[in-house]
Amino acid sequence: MLAQRFRAARLDPAVCVLEGFHAVKHAIRFGADLPVVAVHDPDAVLALASGLAPDVAATLGRLMEPVTLDEFTRLVPDPPPTGVVAVAVRPRVDPADLLAAVGPPPVVFLERPNHLGNLGAAVRAAAAAGAAGVLTTGDRDPWHPAALRGSAGLHFALPVGRVDGVPATSRPIVAVDPEGTPLPDAHIPEGAVLAFGSERSGLSEAVLDRAAGRVAIPMRPGVSSLNLATAVAVVLYARA
Repeated sequence: MLAQRFRAARLDPAVCVLEGFHAVKHAIRFGADLPVVAVHDPDAVLALASGLAPDVAATLGRLMEPVTLDEFTRLVPDPPPTGVVAVAVRPRVDPADLLAAVGPPPVVFLERPNHLGNLGAAVRAAAAAGAAGVLTTGDRDPWHPAALRGSAGLHFALPVGRVDGVPATSRPIVAVDPEGTPLPDAHIPEGAVLAFGSERSGLSEAVLDRAAGRVAIPMRPGVSSLNLATAVAVVLYARA
């Protein structure tokens, strides 16, 4: 049954589940392999694609597998109102290759992100700003369906993977930390690994000890922190 296939996909590290039109749209746009695309109202989904993303409409039309509304509601825990869900093959990401690549775009490093939606939104900001990739630590799967909702499927626009700890790399590590030099005066070298901690605990001493420099985001007194994705966007665009 299709519902069983979607349940199995949520536990399979080789694939991921996309929920909603925008996640599927970006997956198609950036060349994802989509073995299953389920819709309950093909005409409505195609009309949405024609209006918002005509570049993917033809491909989406070929991939769609119509199902009944009753079956659609059983494919994912919270069926999206846009009426489309999919199973996609996860791209293979080698963190060592990503970190060894030469070039000015930075790598975003998220240490122990707690909220999957924020993690996904950080991936979305990184993709929009042209980052080289996103690496995370901790027990949160960066390819969880909730993270993919947060990124609107832009995981497929750049490498996204998980590492065990502070990456071994010749790239300079720049810690985003309240004790750093405030932006925009802070210097961020080309090809840096930009390290962000969680809103609650910030970066670990292990990351701070490895950092070649620290930058801070100026904030109004009394404001203790920014949402993770907002911090990522601010630093990436300040660098640009």
